[in-house]
Amino acid sequence: MDTTTPGARARSLRELRDETVTRLANAGVPDAEVDAELLIGHVLGLSRGGVQARMVVGAELSEADAAALAGFTARRAAREPLQHITGRAAFRGLDLRVGPGVFVPRPETEEVAQLAIDALMAAAEPEPIGVDLGSGSGAIALALATEVPHARVWAVENSPEAFVWTTRNVEEVAAANLELVFADLADALPELAGRVAVVVSNPPYVPLGEVPRDPEVRLYDPEQALYGGADGLDVVRVLSQRARVLLRPGGVLVIEHGERQAAAIAEILSADGWRAIARHRDLTTRDRATSAVR
Repeated sequence: MDTTTPGARARSLRELRDETVTRLANAGVPDAEVDAELLIGHVLGLSRGGVQARMVVGAELSEADAAALAGFTARRAAREPLQHITGRAAFRGLDLRVGPGVFVPRPETEEVAQLAIDALMAAAEPEPIGVDLGSGSGAIALALATEVPHARVWAVENSPEAFVWTTRNVEEVAAANLELVFADLADALPELAGRVAVVVSNPPYVPLGEVPRDPEVRLYDPEQALYGGADGLDVVRVLSQRARVLLRPGGVLVIEHGERQAAAIAEILSADGWRAIARHRDLTTRDRATSAVR
């Protein structure tokens, strides 16, 4: 959009940014400055860096754009996820479409994707197969497909609401080496049994009694993508069994999980016969992923 409109009262972009930061901070929004600049960028069709560059040169915002920003700010102050407002979520090198009904990909999942990418890159096959079980927005599967172009990747999702977003992202990214399947991870892809090099999943792992603290998660992320039974590991147990069917000998399983679940998951995997079980820490040194070898 244009930053000024003939006949309309323009306002300083920097002043509006500062007002937006204050309003979001007062509402308890983390990283209020980042979100304020991303909201302005959404209004103007600019990156955050583009917004900052406009502020440096003393740009102004038109009355219409300022009104649009006020509306978006009110939604974010009510703790609606930023990604629902903008309709987009960054994930590694991808710009994904997200909204109600699908789990918004998190930065920590980028590290989980890296573990799967590394394992897929290390596979000996000329066209190794990677499978993302419970794909949601398609973030992990699309990262695998685009960053390991010689691989063949399957994305599996069984939520009708989430599958809408998976489909949109798969179509938008248009990775020729990715196939999308609507199926339950418990019995998905029988035709690939014993042929897969890497299975990766960010399953629901929040215990039923542990309601997430952040309103963005508690109120907006779909329950099916959050809660994994009494101890949070119901889907992990199913995932362990299904991955053993899908993976070839020497194939790798990568699971994202909560920071206090690594030991329990290691017990599940060990009982199921997995080898080389290893926990992996995120950038804040929390145990957030486990890998194992078939």
